[in-house]
Amino acid sequence: MPAPLRVSLVDFLNARPLTWGLLHEPPPGVSVSRDAPSACAAKLASGEADVGLIPSIECQRIPGLSVLGGLGIAASSEVRSVLLVSDVSRDRISSVELDPASRTSAALTRILLKRVYGLEPEYREGSAGARADARLIIGDPALKTRLNGHVVLDLAAEWRAFTERSFVFAVWAVRDGVDAPLAARVLRASRERARAEFPRLVREESAETGLSEAVVEDYLRHSLHFELSPEDVEGMELFYRLAAEERLIPEVRPLRFF
Repeated sequence: MPAPLRVSLVDFLNARPLTWGLLHEPPPGVSVSRDAPSACAAKLASGEADVGLIPSIECQRIPGLSVLGGLGIAASSEVRSVLLVSDVSRDRISSVELDPASRTSAALTRILLKRVYGLEPEYREGSAGARADARLIIGDPALKTRLNGHVVLDLAAEWRAFTERSFVFAVWAVRDGVDAPLAARVLRASRERARAEFPRLVREESAETGLSEAVVEDYLRHSLHFELSPEDVEGMELFYRLAAEERLIPEVRPLRFF
């Protein structure tokens, strides 16, 4: 009997259009764990998972990965769920608290603040110590954040203005030695089920998150897209080049697709 296919997936609303089928009816022989983005990457790197929905930058940090072509989590402009929230004016930001669950968004924050605004603040992970001037908030908490009186940068919108490219936040990846054709069938089937059952997805996620159905539907339809185009891949490759220049990754490795 073949070994089970172990899938680590992101437990955020933004991933549901990719993970819906796996969460509701995983195929026989497929086990699913619901994790933070950083945990998905860690499980894939350690061999605890065969397939992971991982932060896009981790494709450059974890050796021996192939990326599923055509699917991912991307934004063409405002994403609304990856925000830098500041208590001071943008030019006065001297410290930033990063979300430890995020890897791609943390790298994007560093790149944008330096390249666009000429800022190199102190970066802290988590909420230890004194309150930072600005905080990176991602995922469902960002959608629920009350922003009265705060300076807010939507990182996907900032990236678009800077590069004229969309931004890819996460991709499906598999380890070497995994049955890639099987993984591709399973992951594409999960996406197709989400598409077919989208009204039910919206209702259930509204109840789960406490966000209105209108907000959930608008967010998933208009803030994000899940079919990746060549333009999306170009944006991801540009992100890798800038990350290498800022020494956030050692070098740029060509992506391998399956």
